Amino acid sequence: MTPGDIIEVAEEDGVQLTLSRAGGISAKGLKSAIDCWLPAIRQSKAAIVEKLVLEGRRARVIAELLENPDFRYVIEVMDPDTDPVIISIGIRGLATFEIKVPQARYNPFALLQLLEQYPSWLSDDD
Repeated sequence: MTPGDIIEVAEEDGVQLTLSRAGGISAKGLKSAIDCWLPAIRQSKAAIVEKLVLEGRRARVIAELLENPDFRYVIEVMDPDTDPVIISIGIRGLATFEIKVPQARYNPFALLQLLEQYPSWLSDDD
């Protein structure tokens, strides 16, 4: 099972997996259901954490678009000093995605210029 499958099927079984404050996995639900899922969670812990982090970033980008109806796109960079720099992008009515850019090549202004260069991507008129 992929990390996404584990999260989804565990949820169907009544087990909600979230990130803990310490950056681990928090499982909520019936103890018996959690106990059934613990081996799969432990085996794929790092991948599940990565998936939950990704989903959290995606949720923040979507929330920002919902809270700001005039925004055509939202860009979120958690830490521009990491290598690679992880950039979450949401384009209204089109997509949400992440890109990883080597820190030495990261240029936020070039990214903005690229997004602005193609307004047809960002149009709600389609």
